[in-house]
Amino acid sequence: MSEAASTRVALAAASTALLPSLAPLLHEWLPRQRWFAGKGQPITAFSLVSATEILPVDTDSTGARTGAGLLHLLVRAHQPSMPAQSPDDCYQLLLGVRATLPPRLAPALIGHVTDGPLAGRTVYEGLHDPRLAAFLLERFRTPGTLGVLRFDRGGAPIAAELAPRLLDTEQSNTSLVYGDAYILKIFRRISPGTNPDLELPLALAREGCGRVPAPVAWFEATAPEPLTLGVLQPFLRGAQDGWQLALRALAAGRDFTGEAHALGRATAEVHTALAAALPTPALRRAQTQHLAAAMVRRLEAAAQAVPALVPYVPGLRAAFDAVAALGHRGHGWAAQRVHGDLHLGQTLRAADGFWSLIDFEGEPARPLTERRRPQPPVRDIAGMLRSFDYAARSHRPWNAEWAACCRTAYCEGYAKAAGVDPRSEPELLRAHETDKAVYEVLYEARHRPDWLPVPMAAIHRLATVAD
Repeated sequence: MSEAASTRVALAAASTALLPSLAPLLHEWLPRQRWFAGKGQPITAFSLVSATEILPVDTDSTGARTGAGLLHLLVRAHQPSMPAQSPDDCYQLLLGVRATLPPRLAPALIGHVTDGPLAGRTVYEGLHDPRLAAFLLERFRTPGTLGVLRFDRGGAPIAAELAPRLLDTEQSNTSLVYGDAYILKIFRRISPGTNPDLELPLALAREGCGRVPAPVAWFEATAPEPLTLGVLQPFLRGAQDGWQLALRALAAGRDFTGEAHALGRATAEVHTALAAALPTPALRRAQTQHLAAAMVRRLEAAAQAVPALVPYVPGLRAAFDAVAALGHRGHGWAAQRVHGDLHLGQTLRAADGFWSLIDFEGEPARPLTERRRPQPPVRDIAGMLRSFDYAARSHRPWNAEWAACCRTAYCEGYAKAAGVDPRSEPELLRAHETDKAVYEVLYEARHRPDWLPVPMAAIHRLATVAD
């Protein structure tokens, strides 16, 4: 795109009237989005971080706007009542702009602008528009900068004219599939620094690890600081989600230990490659004390929010105290970069049985600096062990033996590939599984109360074991 085209209409950063004209619409629309993190808390103001016309709105000879345009915004939502670490979350918006919205795009409507540079126009969620979604793929095919946006890609060319379709299964991000070739993940809540969902797959690709799809292209904001905005990856056509495979196996009464064993092996291969690609600091006394203290703080906060946890706090805390005591006596553990949010839903099995791991963003609710911090590999293992339990408890009647067998097979598969059995560090594994279960209790109490019995059953088991 030429410089003239990119600056054709003064809708971008030069226009101080743009955000004030959109703010009334955003106040209504933004809190309704699944990926908005500040639900239930009032938005007191918006501030504009950047604005870029990816596709300028066409104009006719009289200057009247025709056709559709795509406007990229980074906007801070000011919510003073939010926790101190995120009172002013930054969100990525891709707004379509049209004179009138065709009926097929009615569900994407944000609203009609009455003043400012977009006066008289309709704005909508641009990723719902196939024309705009297709144009976004074109930007990846021709890397370069556009305002504060920078588009990069790997060495392979990107196919053209692939029909886009919007997925509706994600909550913290938005994904588009192009044909059966690529999947584009758009990050919505943006934090400074490189997102692990770009950083780690690139590192794994350099190590030749085939368990994770290598990024094809990506785009970032370069100002006011580096921000990862989206990643284009190969779409694993025909691959099946591990969570759905597990549920189908339970429903049919089928054994799943072979799959669990293979998943353990895949996890170990990814961990081994990450350890080779990136630094692996050791957790000494101070770091271990910090790790245990953070787990205790999360437990105490969760118990304040979910009274059902209170009777179990002493038993659960014992698991964290055991790790702190080992650290105090000089016991250390290896730390490295990990997936950070590993569960069955973050895995895909190809038709030939080959397992892949996806979505390396980590837990989106946690600060990016924390998600990028080296951690013991057992954090990922604990997440998968909890996922087997979730699958088993989602089935009626609850199949406790199925979960136990899967947990054993997963650890055995991991040990065979890594040469280290995660169960050989029982205190650390128990502490991470307990920490995960506490997180699950808080999540379910807030978002899915009907599911609360699932992690509470694990809480009962873990508190008893810790005692």
